[in-house]
Amino acid sequence: MITRRLFTVSAAGLAAALAAGIAPVMAESKGLIGISMPTKSSTRWISDGESMVKEFTALGYETDLQYAEDDIPNQLAQIENMVTKGAKVLIIAAIDGTTLSDILKKAKEGGAKVFAYDRLISKTGDVDYYTTFDNFGVGVLQGTSLVDGLKERFPDVKPWNVELFGGSPDDTNAFYFYDGAMSVLQPLIDAGQIAVVSGQMGMDKVGTLRWDGAVAQARMDNLLSAFYTDKKVQGVLAPYDGLSRGIISSLKGVGYGTPDQPMPIVTGQDAELASVKGMIAGEQYSTVFKDTRELAKVTAKMVDTVLSGKDPEINDTKTYNNGVKVVPSYLLKPVSVGKGDIETVLVGSGYYTADQINN
Repeated sequence: MITRRLFTVSAAGLAAALAAGIAPVMAESKGLIGISMPTKSSTRWISDGESMVKEFTALGYETDLQYAEDDIPNQLAQIENMVTKGAKVLIIAAIDGTTLSDILKKAKEGGAKVFAYDRLISKTGDVDYYTTFDNFGVGVLQGTSLVDGLKERFPDVKPWNVELFGGSPDDTNAFYFYDGAMSVLQPLIDAGQIAVVSGQMGMDKVGTLRWDGAVAQARMDNLLSAFYTDKKVQGVLAPYDGLSRGIISSLKGVGYGTPDQPMPIVTGQDAELASVKGMIAGEQYSTVFKDTRELAKVTAKMVDTVLSGKDPEINDTKTYNNGVKVVPSYLLKPVSVGKGDIETVLVGSGYYTADQINN
């Protein structure tokens, strides 16, 4: 195996050492970490990847960061290449968490540790840990924000007409988001305070494959033409900002967002910059902020602990059953963000600068 090394001297120090004819001090790398992200089409995955590279580099590891662009065979090939290169740990945000059993078996046979990252890997015992946010809690925040917005914007309307969107059915997170939101919305539906005019409920009917905003927009177009020719929609449960923007484009296309036809309450997730600006413009009502910098830090710390031969800190041993085992997990807390929270939560935390938000 090729020995990998990392420089421990600064650029200036290296130049001085070379000028003096002194060989610079080199330090052994602590090993290769393979990082498999699903796509660059969402800015959050770019942020995740960059944050993890930064954290692992600071800890003395090499990294191999790959994006599969939502192509399952491509992700499998990238992971296999990481295994071949001798990665000590694989950190995987799966496109489809049910497709990795064979390659993970090979990885485990080679001694690699496997971390599922923000998307649970299913149907295999060869996953060691899961780092994520409280995904059911994300859904609760979305459902709660939707109801709060309906009360605020449409206080005199009853029942509120609401349509439901879910995430990608091949992503286990989508089910947690939906179930969390429905824990808030279902009692109001049962009480007649919310009407799902289309009748489309359940992930088998409302899921959006690959979290594709264009698919969400097309479905919203169909819902509006089929069910809202003589009714108005007051709210849309959207689990991700990319879907929210597609839904909002559909709504604006038929005249919503004017004084005579107010924009429905539309939720979201990931605090993507385009959606934050949409919140400022009064189009999207809310998002859920998941600080991926913190998730990267937690993951890197856990990996370093495991590779040091110790047990990492976990805070959930019950929730995430992948069909073969309950995967030990570390859950971070998500934060609901409305228009009034942007400055304190997103700018105040340094996630965005004021210039990014306002320009």
